[in-house]
Amino acid sequence: MGSSLRARISRLATREAWELQPEPSTFAPDNRWSNKDMDPTPVHQRKWTSWTYVAFWVSDAFCVPTWEIASASMAVGLSWRQVLPAVALGNVLISIAVTANGTIGSRLHVPFPVLNRSSFGFYFSYFTVISRLVLAMFWFSIQSFTGSECVYQMIKAIWPSFARLPNHLPESARITTAGMLCYFLFWLFQFPFMFISPQKIRWLFYIKSVLVPSAFLAMLIWALVKTKGGGPIFNQRTSLSSSQLAWAWLSAVNNSMGNYATMAVNIPDFTRYARSERDQYVQLIIIPISFTFVAFIGMAVTSAGQTLYGGGYLWDPLRLIDKWDNRAAAFFAAFSMLIATLGTNIAANSISAANDFTALTPRYLNIRRGQILCAIIGGWAICPWEILANASGFLNFISGYTVFLGPICAIMVTDYWIVRRGNVDVPGLYQPHGRYRYTKGFNWRAVLAMVVSVPPNLPGLINTINPSIYVGAGQQIYSLAYIVGFFLAGGTYAMASYLFPAENTVIDAPILSLPDSNDDEKD
Repeated sequence: MGSSLRARISRLATREAWELQPEPSTFAPDNRWSNKDMDPTPVHQRKWTSWTYVAFWVSDAFCVPTWEIASASMAVGLSWRQVLPAVALGNVLISIAVTANGTIGSRLHVPFPVLNRSSFGFYFSYFTVISRLVLAMFWFSIQSFTGSECVYQMIKAIWPSFARLPNHLPESARITTAGMLCYFLFWLFQFPFMFISPQKIRWLFYIKSVLVPSAFLAMLIWALVKTKGGGPIFNQRTSLSSSQLAWAWLSAVNNSMGNYATMAVNIPDFTRYARSERDQYVQLIIIPISFTFVAFIGMAVTSAGQTLYGGGYLWDPLRLIDKWDNRAAAFFAAFSMLIATLGTNIAANSISAANDFTALTPRYLNIRRGQILCAIIGGWAICPWEILANASGFLNFISGYTVFLGPICAIMVTDYWIVRRGNVDVPGLYQPHGRYRYTKGFNWRAVLAMVVSVPPNLPGLINTINPSIYVGAGQQIYSLAYIVGFFLAGGTYAMASYLFPAENTVIDAPILSLPDSNDDEKD
């Protein structure tokens, strides 16, 4: 038995033990380029309905970041009457981008890392994949830390003396013993969800879309009853006027769009499972309604907290829960926040990162393995407590990554809807020397669009990271980062493709099935 165990362990050290065997129907020439998780989703796995997408977005909307979305805008002097329409407009605009890109996934049933090869080129697409992967792992890490704070409030509600647990970690660790224990418990709690396939994880969204909104509504009712329908936030008037007011309001619109700019890029990772393209159209309605409503809840409850507890505004709901005397209410509110964070982390970060990992090394990784890798790297190697303690500038950078995401989304949408008019060769997306190779794997039109659209927003991003650097009007341009980047990139890409069309990529109708052969084509 000992020799058999040693033989198994020795085999795990070989490359062959970790290679995945692609299904016979794989669209790629070999498993170096694809596996069954990257191949077009077969019909029997297309089970996401309109209700799935409603649950998906309600699940994502009811979370801590959306709760806090109004805080930055009100901090610069906007009133709630100005912030709420800005949040609504921003989410209407991002819902259009999400649905436009999501429709592509629902028609072609391929994930984001494969889909963007038609616009960026086979190899340049890896730039977008790696960018999305790094961002997803950092946000996975930060969201996991938020989840650990939920665990802390739950344990404290059951065992109040937990707040006085002795700390045995040095100050340089940037985290206490209690904090590390809670982080480990949340990480351990969410880890089993990495083994659930994207087709079945929709049940988590169904559960969260019922449980979490109920808790959020209870907190809203509590806030309105306790303050008799209002609070200081609802009496706050704007301190801005003229151009300052206009720029601040536009910045609030942009901030709302940036909240889920990442999902506008990789939404095909989820719409590929749609039963039909019509099922995901509901995103146009549910995104603005759910996100705006949660922002309103955040304002109302925060306002109540200031009235009841004094001091500054507690925009973080977990800080507010920490002040509650009712331990049962604190536990269930924190538990709802935990489920909210779990659902968001799995949908927006873990599955997205897993698709990116899979596209980079399909011979060894599938979505399940990619999620586990994300949990290990994003969960522990990145050390979110260090980031949150020291690197406010870095947090501003990853929050400002919309300067890249807007152009990426614009190029994908423009390529499919305007340049190709929906005519994409799906098997060609899997051929490294096929139709979408362009010039050595790079579509120079996409490169040009990125070069034109990203630099105008960089001065403002730099100023956000380091306010001591004066950038003049660059800060105002940055307040519209997503919109500016989107239209500059989309316009540049469309113009370059019109003036210098890539003739070898032009087809008269979509090709969804495998051809008999693929020629080695170049731009």
